[in-house]
Amino acid sequence: MAGAWLDRLGLDESRPVERMREAVEVVRRLLADDRSGFAGEHFTLAPGTGLEYEPARRELPLLIGTWKPRMAALAGEVADEVKIGGSANPDLVRLMREWIGNDEVGIVVGAVTVVDEDGEAARTRAREEVAMYLEVVGGLDPTVEGAPPLGKFTLAGTPEEVAEQARGLFAAGVKRIDFGTPQGLTTARGVELLCDRVLPLLRG
Repeated sequence: MAGAWLDRLGLDESRPVERMREAVEVVRRLLADDRSGFAGEHFTLAPGTGLEYEPARRELPLLIGTWKPRMAALAGEVADEVKIGGSANPDLVRLMREWIGNDEVGIVVGAVTVVDEDGEAARTRAREEVAMYLEVVGGLDPTVEGAPPLGKFTLAGTPEEVAEQARGLFAAGVKRIDFGTPQGLTTARGVELLCDRVLPLLRG
């Protein structure tokens, strides 16, 4: 697997695409009660191994999070959705669609979201909240050159401005948007504005 800060847990991040492919195969065999065994390079299931309980479902939708073309291509083969965590960039959404190579796979974005009637205050708070993530994702977006612009990595501003950002993402091909925390200058007010102001604008 691969991701930010995994080195702190001592996890092996080499060959992440191969590891993900094998992990998906193991999980699917367990859910399907396939006890024939599996011998991969990274993960194995001994013949006869299976779940000791009846799962609620034998098949589960799979979401893979990535910013990389090879993992996106794997998602195009085995996943239902791809999530670009920490992005609000329509250009990256369009590029991700090319990398996935399968129009049936949905694209999800999720980013720090701050909504307030005071758009500048919302953007200031978003800039503070996204700082630690920009250290990781700021250099991963191949469609961005130079200093990462706030609007490509957060959803921030007035309800009307955030709705406009969301429209741009949907127009680029996003299936859904995860509006990340803190959502407002206070969480309660941010949720209220998202539900009562932003979402109606998107439905209208």
